[in-house]
Amino acid sequence: MATKEFTYQDVAEHNTKKDLYVVIHDEVYDCTKFVDEHPGGEEVLLDVAGQDSTEAFEDVGHSDEARETLAQLKVGTLKRQAGDPKPKASLPGAVTPAAQGGGGAGVGLYAVVAIGGLIAYAAYQYLQQQQAAQNA
Repeated sequence: MATKEFTYQDVAEHNTKKDLYVVIHDEVYDCTKFVDEHPGGEEVLLDVAGQDSTEAFEDVGHSDEARETLAQLKVGTLKRQAGDPKPKASLPGAVTPAAQGGGGAGVGLYAVVAIGGLIAYAAYQYLQQQQAAQNA
């Protein structure tokens, strides 16, 4: 069985409680039958109906069970076209640079600058005392 391809325009037409499609990681899911069962309430799904909801889905941190349920709702894949919005989140399981600790260099830099400032202040005070002792 061939996987059906949908454009953003196709998905956007399915944006009501009785006809609800979402895109997650370039896969298209028909969540119509799941709207009333969604643990977060129907409003959550209606807010992203007919849209790319990858970011919203990943931000919540869905369980493995939720991902299995999602897999059962798959109806096709997204066919990207020129002018379509870019994906808002990375692939599942991907680690962002901030999560890898890439932001730690900024804190280290501030620490080096602060320590350098303290050393410079201490050296200045020492030299001032030496000069005062010579002049006395």
